[in-house]
Amino acid sequence: MSNLTATVEETKNGFSVEGYEKISYDFIFLDGVFNVENPQLADCYKRWGRVLAVMDQNVYDIYGEQIERYFEHSKLDLKVHKTKIGEKAKTIPTFLSIVDSMTEFGIYRKEPVLVVGGGLVTDVAGNTNFIRVPTTVIGLIDASVSIKVAVNYGNYKNRLGAYHAPMHTFLDFTFLRTLPIAQIRNGFAELIKISTCSHLPTFELLDKYCEQLIETGFGRTDGAPKEVREAADKINKEGIHEMLKLETPNLHEIGLDRVIAYGHTWSPMHELVPETPLRHGHAISIDMAYSATLANMRKLISDAEHRRILSLFSRAGLSMDHHQFDEEILDKGTAAILKTRDGKLRAAVPNPIGKCTFLNDVDAKELNAALRRHKQIMKEYPRNGEGIEAYVDASDTGYTKNNKTEVHAIEEAAAEAGSMNGNGHVKGGIVQNGHTNGYMKVHAKGANGIKEKLANGLTNGANGFTDGARA
Repeated sequence: MSNLTATVEETKNGFSVEGYEKISYDFIFLDGVFNVENPQLADCYKRWGRVLAVMDQNVYDIYGEQIERYFEHSKLDLKVHKTKIGEKAKTIPTFLSIVDSMTEFGIYRKEPVLVVGGGLVTDVAGNTNFIRVPTTVIGLIDASVSIKVAVNYGNYKNRLGAYHAPMHTFLDFTFLRTLPIAQIRNGFAELIKISTCSHLPTFELLDKYCEQLIETGFGRTDGAPKEVREAADKINKEGIHEMLKLETPNLHEIGLDRVIAYGHTWSPMHELVPETPLRHGHAISIDMAYSATLANMRKLISDAEHRRILSLFSRAGLSMDHHQFDEEILDKGTAAILKTRDGKLRAAVPNPIGKCTFLNDVDAKELNAALRRHKQIMKEYPRNGEGIEAYVDASDTGYTKNNKTEVHAIEEAAAEAGSMNGNGHVKGGIVQNGHTNGYMKVHAKGANGIKEKLANGLTNGANGFTDGARA
């Protein structure tokens, strides 16, 4: 919530306004947030007598009955807007579909929407008063800390948005019991990010318990050792606290030298380039690993520290390289981030592990030399540094069932292209082309004009996924 203190004064030629906004919101650690014996969340809605929830479809499929019983027990009417928001469907039409549900519900101006799901769901739905319940590692550790809410536009991540704090954030790590291991691994990257550049004790714990943390859902699965659970709870709490300490003085991102941007200099390109997109955690891991190589070449981290960082990524099964990561992609990524960061590279790199330095004086020659060395080093690692389950699938919720606008664009392009990828056809808003796990892909091989049609509002043109039919 926020309160604004402001003054207005008359000047010689008009008026001058000066205001200061107080922003306050809280984080509540609560295992079993939807257990009927825990009334904390329901109490937030007693005044209204009802709840509009924007909820990830995958979460609803697993927890929907429990959530309905929870609010029924508290005598609160519940309406659920079920959605599937992946990076490709983090768009204005998806946002408007949520607005339509709010209008139909008759939401009051200060009535909070309940947002339940991963970071992408909270990014899109948090444009009004809201309470969030993140359900993924990325949502719990990373997205829950920021007050930025945004959607992508064209080829740009988080292009349109605002800074809007939630009223409350409930952190329930028991959701990790049912989160696929691929998604646990995906979120693990965010903890490597914050610890490598800002919190050595957390890095030490990640290094010590890496495989066990991933295999046991951060100590939440049945039979997980108590030692791992305790380590996980410490990692999660200290990781969130460190993120908050870094971001709280810069909630509106006015300062562009951001420690938590380690791994986010070239990663947007890694998410867009592959035909099937890389998961966010794998994309930033490639960036972080390459940045560590760059830091090592500059003698900011020792050879031993460099190898320790790379070893942690490898043990976690996270990507450190991609076969399409080349000098051209590096150059394009650099050009794009310079615009975002006001003409400076501001590349966060460890110096040493647990601390951070920002690089601005790196030219293309040095960047390319670092890439060649990085590629050579990657030959020493399994899969040449490529990750395990690195690509998005149905668990990334890459579409939403609530919007038809972009479905029409896909259908039109598909009709024009004829047959996509040899066996493609459009059915029920989903482009089927033999890709597994229900994740939708539009492939433009040999289809004249399809790229131009899809590029209008869809990320990466021919590789675009659409909502209705995933900075």
